[in-house]
Amino acid sequence: MRGDRLVSILLLLQSHGQMTAKALSERLEVSERTIYRDMDALSGTEIPVVAERGKNGGWSLLEDYQTDLTGLKESEIRALFVSPSSQLLDDLGLTRTSEEARNKLIASLPSIYRENAKDVWNRIHIDTSSWRKQKEKIASFEVIKEAIWKEQKLGITYQRADGKTDDRIVEPLGLVAKGDLWYLVASKENGDIRNYRASRILSADSLAEAFVRPQGFDLAQYWTSSTLSFIKRLPSYEVKVEVSPLALSRLTFTGRFARVLEMGDRNKENWIPVTLSFDTEDEAKGYILGFADQVRVIEPKNLRQKILEMAEAAVAFHR
Repeated sequence: MRGDRLVSILLLLQSHGQMTAKALSERLEVSERTIYRDMDALSGTEIPVVAERGKNGGWSLLEDYQTDLTGLKESEIRALFVSPSSQLLDDLGLTRTSEEARNKLIASLPSIYRENAKDVWNRIHIDTSSWRKQKEKIASFEVIKEAIWKEQKLGITYQRADGKTDDRIVEPLGLVAKGDLWYLVASKENGDIRNYRASRILSADSLAEAFVRPQGFDLAQYWTSSTLSFIKRLPSYEVKVEVSPLALSRLTFTGRFARVLEMGDRNKENWIPVTLSFDTEDEAKGYILGFADQVRVIEPKNLRQKILEMAEAAVAFHR
């Protein structure tokens, strides 16, 4: 167990350059005291780990030191060769590069593992695209990607959710794929970090002006935190309904955003009580009306009247 942890420390230091004992302990889920003991053990094997004190200090390996680690476990080989999303790789222009890298990695494996690695491609395939949704076009994707790599400021014209547009100067920190949608994570001039849906960036121009990335910024950690914060701010409108057995399986396959919070036992009529959550009342009305006589509202009672009025208006309109 300790041997695996020492190898993990070496890989982390090679990847990140420098890490604090606290950061290493959080990554490896051990105490900081354990990390200090591990560093002593590494030093005892003549591996050049060095500690730098101070506010910006931490542990690192001497410059140019690299370790050649062999003996990959079977599960680790599988993890390396799980196929990434071909659509996202294509968006980034990395499809061919990814295939070449995997072929080189296979060639470097012992022969006993090569066929196992190739089998992973034929057993697991990841497709992040939706069934019918049209792929969003991103007007200045190449400009955005280049600015991220070169750490250059961008001048963008952004279309907000209300349809209005405004011009902004941002410092692009990274791209995040959420499903098949791309988001630009960028810092504003006042230092606030924001997410921009890439398809709403109507134009982007590199300003050829460099910026300094925030020290210690971690894109994955930021996105996780941002996502949790976004979910907490989402509005919620709960509705209690009874659902016909014929419609039960369709509840979450209507193409609308409804969440099933609770499902009870069948009543005397063989209908099932269900608690649903929507973002707004309007979403709830359209969703429930789409089920016609297969879903009936129990609470809130005023919602039943509003759905009835919608149905009457639809009948009158189509007569």
